[in-house]
Amino acid sequence: MEARWLDLTRRTLPGLAQERGWPVTADHCFQRILLDAACGGCWYDHVEGRPAYARADAALLARAVALAEGAITGEVDLHALNRRSIAWRKARR
Repeated sequence: MEARWLDLTRRTLPGLAQERGWPVTADHCFQRILLDAACGGCWYDHVEGRPAYARADAALLARAVALAEGAITGEVDLHALNRRSIAWRKARR
């Protein structure tokens, strides 16, 4: 699962970002958005240590991968997930 996650967030999603008009292009931004969504809040409130994908439990990482795959197919709105991630982080301050 970790290898799939890294391929999605380091290669596939950044490679599609410009043509899809996504709000981010960097791998760590995709990871933030997807992990926050999979956690239902800021991932660092749910996962101890870094990198988060290596420390997350299998179910959490599977949810994040499913969200990434949904973004690729258009079933998941990456813009909405990004806005929610940013809102969670602002509220946390």
